Amino acid sequence: MTDERNPEYVSPEVLDANLRIGKPSESAGGATAVKVGLTTSVKQMGVARAVSALLDVNQQTGFDCPGCAWPDPENHRSIAEFCENGAKAIAEEGTLKRVTAEFFATRSINELSRESDHWLSQQGRLTQPMYLPKSATHYQPISWGEAFEKIGHKLKALASPNEAVFYTSGRTSNEAAFLYQLFVRLFGTNNLPDCSNMCHESSGLAMTHTIGTGKGTVSLKDFDFADCIVVIGQNPGTNHPRMLRTLQTAARRGCKIISINPLSETGLKRFGHPQEISGLFGRGTQLATHHLPVKINGDVALLQGIQKAILEDPAPRIDTDFIAQFTDGFDAFRANLRDVQWDKIVNGSGISEQDIREVAHVIAGSKALICCWAMGLTQHQNAVSNIQEVVNLLLLGGHFGRPGAGACPVRGHSNVQGDRTMGIWERPSNEFLRRLGEEFHFTPPHAHGYSTVEAIEAMHAGKVKIFFALGGNFLSAAPDTAFTAHGLNRCEMTVQVSTKLNRSHLITGDEAFILPCLGRTELDLQANVAQFVSVEDSMGMVHSSQGRLDPASTDLMSEPAIVVALAQATMGATLGVEWSEFVLNYDSIRDRIAAVIPGFENLNSRIRQSNGFELPNAVRDLREFRTASRKALFTVHPIPQLNVEAGQFVMTTIRSHDQYNTTIYGLEDRYRGIHNGRRVVLMNTEDMAAQELSAGDAVDIVSHHLGKDRRAKNFRVVAYEIPRGCLATYFPEANVLVPIDSVAKISHTPTSKSIIVSLEKVTRAL
Repeated sequence: MTDERNPEYVSPEVLDANLRIGKPSESAGGATAVKVGLTTSVKQMGVARAVSALLDVNQQTGFDCPGCAWPDPENHRSIAEFCENGAKAIAEEGTLKRVTAEFFATRSINELSRESDHWLSQQGRLTQPMYLPKSATHYQPISWGEAFEKIGHKLKALASPNEAVFYTSGRTSNEAAFLYQLFVRLFGTNNLPDCSNMCHESSGLAMTHTIGTGKGTVSLKDFDFADCIVVIGQNPGTNHPRMLRTLQTAARRGCKIISINPLSETGLKRFGHPQEISGLFGRGTQLATHHLPVKINGDVALLQGIQKAILEDPAPRIDTDFIAQFTDGFDAFRANLRDVQWDKIVNGSGISEQDIREVAHVIAGSKALICCWAMGLTQHQNAVSNIQEVVNLLLLGGHFGRPGAGACPVRGHSNVQGDRTMGIWERPSNEFLRRLGEEFHFTPPHAHGYSTVEAIEAMHAGKVKIFFALGGNFLSAAPDTAFTAHGLNRCEMTVQVSTKLNRSHLITGDEAFILPCLGRTELDLQANVAQFVSVEDSMGMVHSSQGRLDPASTDLMSEPAIVVALAQATMGATLGVEWSEFVLNYDSIRDRIAAVIPGFENLNSRIRQSNGFELPNAVRDLREFRTASRKALFTVHPIPQLNVEAGQFVMTTIRSHDQYNTTIYGLEDRYRGIHNGRRVVLMNTEDMAAQELSAGDAVDIVSHHLGKDRRAKNFRVVAYEIPRGCLATYFPEANVLVPIDSVAKISHTPTSKSIIVSLEKVTRAL
């Protein structure tokens, strides 16, 4: 191993030598979840710190869990209002381990780049600003003042503001996000890509076109009234575990729960509530009454089959009054379904006509239907069509604007929806820009900026000189890892605002900065006064979040303070904006949010209410559809036809149970029975036989797109219950296979859930 700078190196590709495959779990939660969550917390934080943090999370006067965006119950919160994976997320942030200047002095970025993502994350919290000069091999400490001076000088020297890109992670608070977008637009660009571009962008655009809002149309209390809940393209047991308690309550009162997903995930089989004796020691509650193992990207075909079956009934149970009064496009929608042949539906979905009709009968009989989904629907070329077919299904039964019914896109990051509400978007509306400009007395830029994929392509083409990331692990989250790495390498400067070490710190521009910030769990003192921030959950509830743990270092800055310092270094008091007032008291930020963002009026008083407040939602509250026609729209879509050749498969990327996005808590995916490793490919046993592969064989995965191949090396084959022709792998390890130019129509979201691949058995020495 050399000690030279090696920015081209992306990630290690070695087989997991200790990989062990066992039997998938039959029930989620239970005593094991309690044991793992508490053991991890105490190991990382110690007993006293762990108890303090866990008793404070998701409480009315505490901090919002950084793990996911599932809402908090309003009036019946338990003393332990967290899940196993939430405990892991808190432990990751509250850990006692530290990454100091001495750590970087003894390790070059070349050496660090050869470690796994899990190893990098487990080194602990960053403690001081670090700087990587041009051609240097090691990060070195730098003062905050000098760091901002260098960054500000570089920004001011750009030929155009559009030569800078300002990325945002979904865990950024409303206050930091509002200041960030204000600074960027005062600077002169709309280059504000964010993690939404890579996950629920398809949901927002699909729903805005058809029902007039990009947000979900249900609240948590609606789940108490639903008689049927469809969970499609989502694995709540791993990604949103607190949702299981909501589903358990619904199941116990007789609500039908329909699971639609290529994998039969443990979290939708049975759930043992850890705060119940029966949940700790019994088998738990059965959740899903039906499971349809749809082929990867077979959702349009399946949803059209369900809708066709409903309409083929001699007396179809649809809401004709609602359709006549509140919708357009029904005749074309119905005509299309008449023409779609059942063999095309069955072949496209992988589900038999009989099973489709059985589920259709249940849905047709529902008086209050909620459809929930996540990235299993949003990351395909036809992702917008996927979500609009869900909307079609809801429209058939009039399931909007009444209790217990509606659309529920389930977000991941705990404030990803709030960031978008605050204006983090490369395509802001003219109305938002008008209100922002009036409040701050300037003319914001109107030209659209770069989305995430467009930003990567622009960096790769040499059009971007500076990349600034407010949170996140951009390289590991992005598609086409090698292509993205090359784009970052072409920048003159990259800046990462972070709490922990990650791979994005190792693939850099000519110069690079790591700016360590406070975490969600930590006490934020400004002028010796404790501050709090606000967040918005998946269902439009806005509430406060205030950490109380001692910060990991006295040399950390809060995200709002970092944005203020960046703005001061770049533009001072330009246009009369006194940045210093914002950091001294976050109430001053909220006053300006209230003046600009509809629904946030009187924010400083309303955010201090015990449960926060609910944002208005015209569809949910008024049954009002703010589309161009003022009606909800039925839409018509072709069933996708993927070009899968002989010997090829459709692959989806998934999370392990020991993972939150690109943060790897550990190497255990016990719900799927996979232990001590991550470089695995889940495969149907009949496909294994046809490919002459056995469980445990080493393979390379090769993706194929527009005549170009991409390769991910050294994966183990795991026999699994998955539809024929389909494979599943973990991200970020498989992100290298996602082509940069394979994106969803309209939303430009990477197609991480439907990648055409083949497998090559490894014969080289390992």
